[in-house]
Amino acid sequence: MKVFINSRPYTATGGQTILEVARAHGVYIPTLCYHEKVGAAARCRACVVEVKGRPALATSCNTPVSDGMEIVTDSERVIEAQRFVIKLALSSGNHDCIVCEKSGECELQDAAYYLKIEDQDVRNGKHPADFDESSAFIRLDHTRCILCGRCVEACNQVVVNRAARVVNRGYHARIGFGLGTSMGDSMCVQCGECIQICPVGALTAKKSIGVARFRDVEKVRTTCPYCGVGCQLDLHVKDKRIVKVTGAEDAAPNRGRLCVKGRFGYDFIYSEDRLKTPLIKENGEFREASWDEALDLVAGRFKDIIAKHGPDSVAGVSCARSINEDSYQMQKLFRGVFKTNNIDHCART
Repeated sequence: MKVFINSRPYTATGGQTILEVARAHGVYIPTLCYHEKVGAAARCRACVVEVKGRPALATSCNTPVSDGMEIVTDSERVIEAQRFVIKLALSSGNHDCIVCEKSGECELQDAAYYLKIEDQDVRNGKHPADFDESSAFIRLDHTRCILCGRCVEACNQVVVNRAARVVNRGYHARIGFGLGTSMGDSMCVQCGECIQICPVGALTAKKSIGVARFRDVEKVRTTCPYCGVGCQLDLHVKDKRIVKVTGAEDAAPNRGRLCVKGRFGYDFIYSEDRLKTPLIKENGEFREASWDEALDLVAGRFKDIIAKHGPDSVAGVSCARSINEDSYQMQKLFRGVFKTNNIDHCART
């Protein structure tokens, strides 16, 4: 089908919303509560547009397109409505871009820039500090929360952990956990999906605070080393050191989701105790060796043991951090070369 956005024709498919069509064709519409993983919420009202033939402004995130639909995203009426919503969000808390960890990748900041909202338009006094730092890896700043609800939907619908919720009503509404407990005392599993989906600086990774600005890091795509699922990561690297990890939204199998180890367990690579070369023990002491020497020694010992005691004298346990192909090759080594079925996997128990 064909739709018209700001008088220009674009192709669309049945079931798409106005926002989805606009994003697919590079037309910017401000939005705060919408995220493709949690679907349309129509909560923030920042994404309103005009639709020809309709008297009221429509929320683009949940309005399906139809053939021939005419949409306007930049009229004076639309811009004024969007400015009102963004001003309310900015004035509701301490949105200080100069010191905020999210600066440069903040959706509220992007909307304010697009709508040309000046600081003096929204400055409404300083809100008292209101942090929840009870969890091991996540800091929640209530004064930067805009109550978009994305973290709640991500926790309930994406991770299905059901730890987060909106408590109280009206001016006193806020993100809460469990039955009035803090994040650290709730059943939160510290997966960090709420950090990734938060459009502002309300939820941040403690380990990344004050380490690097958005513009200072280089993103490097890699695979999580912690299990065989193969989750895709984006490493945020500054001066050849990892400062943050996010899940790759555009890659399978995780589509941005990570466990606590995948998202926060990255600094082990900088441990002074980490082995950097093979070690061989001689006379009760370890010495460094080359890979060829170490592998030749292991292969020779296996041959000696099997020759003396038979194939069933050796056994192997494949590591869950290995990919499936590595585990397959290991069982082929034991079954096809060593001639024993003494092979297992640590994730089986």
